Amino acid sequence: MRQTNDIEPTVCVTGQHRDLLDQVLDAFSVQPDYDLNLMRQAQTLSQSTSRILAALEPVLVEARPDLVLVQGDTTTTFAGALAAFYQRIPVGHLEAGLRTWDLAQPFPEESNRVLTGRLASLHFAATEGARQNLLKENVDPATVFVTGNTGIDAVLHVRDGLASGSLKVANPVFRPNPGKKLILVTAHRRESFGEGFQQICDALLALSHRDDVEIAYPVHPNPNVRSIVEQTLQGRPNIALLEPLGYVEFVDLMRQAYILLTDSGGVQEEGPSLGKPILVMRDKTERPEAVEAGTVKLVGPHCERIVSECAKLLDDRQSYDAMSRVHNPYGDGHASARIADLIRSFLNK
Repeated sequence: MRQTNDIEPTVCVTGQHRDLLDQVLDAFSVQPDYDLNLMRQAQTLSQSTSRILAALEPVLVEARPDLVLVQGDTTTTFAGALAAFYQRIPVGHLEAGLRTWDLAQPFPEESNRVLTGRLASLHFAATEGARQNLLKENVDPATVFVTGNTGIDAVLHVRDGLASGSLKVANPVFRPNPGKKLILVTAHRRESFGEGFQQICDALLALSHRDDVEIAYPVHPNPNVRSIVEQTLQGRPNIALLEPLGYVEFVDLMRQAYILLTDSGGVQEEGPSLGKPILVMRDKTERPEAVEAGTVKLVGPHCERIVSECAKLLDDRQSYDAMSRVHNPYGDGHASARIADLIRSFLNK
């Protein structure tokens, strides 16, 4: 980037979560300038962090940016911020200020976010609560801006395109049964590997016995997830185990779902824009605003709690209506424009 009124973006992706990344890039017609393609099967956190850090150094030396923006997979975010810091390049952190105040939950995301926050020059917080989290850590208030989340810009763009017909899912891999209530599931959290995932799968199996329910679960490629899911749920009636979906198709399924059952941070933010009740299979969340608003409820990776809270929403219309309001505290669809203006101001000082 040059310090003018115009911003010339250079896009670098690390290739973590390869299949998921490519689908999003395709949905928004983004062609990376640098694709590091660093995904490897079963790599450890130390391996991925060190490989990202080493691979980013020559990119930053060649591109010589005036500012590095980091967002997405938090290991990539932290390594990107550290690589920029080593080159004495200012860092802008998107989705800044997310905190549970517990370094073990979510793991390793909480520590990655805290460390990135110490390296950033600009902090783009989605909410006032996230801004306050940063101020508690003595971050300079002049560097913290409440912008909303760019992920909401994306989901609203796709939602509106699907509604108007300007976007279509050409060949959907899954077509919901209109006579059943669809529960759309995403689950991949590292802290739930093992017993937590077994509890989640047991809950889905129990819910699948209901005649009025259909479950769709795009299964994360991580073998720690896939092995338990397939062993417990493969071939069961009323359960469709899917490969990871393209972003547009996933948003379309969220629109059609009756309940969103997830441990994903992004779905916690996107779901309220679609007016869907969201049950979060985590004990703690770094996104408390929707919980406080009543559109999200924490159920943990606990079989009995997942089943009972889903049953309440399936059987009690009053409970369902109370959680299904369209209310999104994470943004109004204009975060990207605000962030671009703030970057221009920073670069032109």
